[in-house]
Amino acid sequence: MASPNPQRELTLRGLLLGALITVVFTASNVYLGLRIGLTFASSIPAAVISMAVLRLMGGGTLLENNMVQSQASAAGTLSCVFATFPGLIIAGFWTHFPFWQTAGLSFAGGVLGVLFTIPLRRALVTQSSLPYPEGVAAAEILRAGADRSNQRGLQALISGGVMASVFSFCSGGLRLLGDGLNLTASAGSAVFQLSAAFSPALIGAGYLVGLSGGMAMLTGCILAWGVGVPWLTSLLPNPAHLPPAQFAQDIWLHKVRFVGAGAIAIASLWTLIELMPPVLRGIRTMLQRTTGQTATTDKDLSARTMGGLMVGAMLLLAGFFAAFLAPVAHGFWPIVGVAVVFCVVFGFVMAAACGYMAGIVGSSSSPISGIIIIGAVLCALMILALEALGLTPDAMMADGQKLATAFTILLLSAITATIAISNDNLQDLKTGQLVGASPWKQEVALIAGCLVGAAVIPPVLNLLYQAYGFTGAMPRPGMDPAHALSAPQPALITLIAKGIFTHSLDWTMLCVGMGLGVGLVVLDLGLRRRGQALPPLGVAVGLYLPASVSLTLACGAILGWVLKRISRNRQATSTTGQSSPEGGSTGTMLASGFIVGESLTGVLLAVLSGATGRDNAFSLAAFVPQNVPAILGTLGFGALCWAFARKTLRTP
Repeated sequence: MASPNPQRELTLRGLLLGALITVVFTASNVYLGLRIGLTFASSIPAAVISMAVLRLMGGGTLLENNMVQSQASAAGTLSCVFATFPGLIIAGFWTHFPFWQTAGLSFAGGVLGVLFTIPLRRALVTQSSLPYPEGVAAAEILRAGADRSNQRGLQALISGGVMASVFSFCSGGLRLLGDGLNLTASAGSAVFQLSAAFSPALIGAGYLVGLSGGMAMLTGCILAWGVGVPWLTSLLPNPAHLPPAQFAQDIWLHKVRFVGAGAIAIASLWTLIELMPPVLRGIRTMLQRTTGQTATTDKDLSARTMGGLMVGAMLLLAGFFAAFLAPVAHGFWPIVGVAVVFCVVFGFVMAAACGYMAGIVGSSSSPISGIIIIGAVLCALMILALEALGLTPDAMMADGQKLATAFTILLLSAITATIAISNDNLQDLKTGQLVGASPWKQEVALIAGCLVGAAVIPPVLNLLYQAYGFTGAMPRPGMDPAHALSAPQPALITLIAKGIFTHSLDWTMLCVGMGLGVGLVVLDLGLRRRGQALPPLGVAVGLYLPASVSLTLACGAILGWVLKRISRNRQATSTTGQSSPEGGSTGTMLASGFIVGESLTGVLLAVLSGATGRDNAFSLAAFVPQNVPAILGTLGFGALCWAFARKTLRTP
């Protein structure tokens, strides 16, 4: 489909607008990822904002909007490096996030991800029947960019953001509203605990995840806190005589969470095994169809440009790897060379795999976490193999293998950027194909998104760490650990890498988790035959994440299911029997607004905390009775959910 104004596509104002949107969604995704281990797709909100802003500026076209959303989507996806970089602080190697190393490795890995998807485009996008659900949805929104629908979508996004921002500031800043609910009960020596977070972002994330994923996480939460914690607290001694609530948290952190890690490993591996046949078919098709390729109107970046970018990215990787090792080790060039080759080879294989997965199940549902776990194991084993061959510096295995663990995390960070970008870019290229975009221009926009996103990530990581800290790693003494970001993926990656090198993993709990993972896979296969599903990876993540996260996210998923069911029933009983496209997207835009609003408020509070040197500089809790914030928080959060439901169901 050709654009009504095809000459306006890759423009300076579009790149600037894309950069501004990038800052917002990258910061939001980093915050959300460190808090709950999940991110949200930014393509659709970025497309809505772009359409509204460019219309106000005048002369905006469908293709220009597509370039803006492609750029913002790439940067939002690059934020997946939140899953690895904080591990360097958790491992005790970094005390902050150096700008050039963090940004440079993110950018180099992201560029490789863009380059790897270019030869896959024809085989997996233009000449493929893969559905690409998110890419098709973004194209439909761009095509249906009528004035009224765009304004309604933007209004919903802003409305959700404002509501979430106000609530989050009153909760996390003024401390007038409680930030959660915690109930603890004992039956003999067994301890039961129920926790829920008053978080607009979690409600929004649950709405976007859907009922299947939400119920899977709720199941994991029940297994952890309704079975695992009570059982282990009744069996294990409490020598320190901790209070019941603290003892339960200690058991979950040091025992049950390892069960979740084992289940995540098995569930991730099974997901990859299931998708391996179509992945291999896609790679074979790519190799067959790119041989003897002739020039077409859908032109990609030239081979010379791609070659230059590839060499530049590899040199950047080598330089940053060497800069990382140089202050603490000598004779590091062999391992640097092998690490760069590993990034390219493993990155390309995973780019093909993730691209095909994204085409089948969508970018958001693609099991990147599982691939990162597998990558962590392979990186650690590669270092052990080099050490056996005498190709690693002597310092690599000294001091409890601290440097080996840190270099594994650093190498994995570059690979994470590569596979995350490849997972998202093919969706964007599918959108571009459907709306008639020029592939090479879109690829330029994707690289620009990587550049801006890479520049935003380090300061956001530093702000969040200094303001909140991570579970198990606080920047200053006296900080409230209850407000620390859980950083689930970095903690798990660090645990795995350190455990491989030091042989210190809790294999008993991990093996229990692996056995549970096998059981969940079998259960899911049985449910699928009946037309139902219980994603094993979702259950495993529910085990691993704090109960407050899993439970609130599940509530958001259930709320979304109820609202969508009511909407369908209204549609069925209406006189026209036709749904409104703008009404159908209102919930999605409100949910995205909830996530963006809370996330940006969290970043703002982090900035203010860093400026004042205190994480409670605006707290008014001392001026109100002790139980009032909890009551007000419960009422306020209930009112927020009610407002979300009312706006979602409101007839346009």
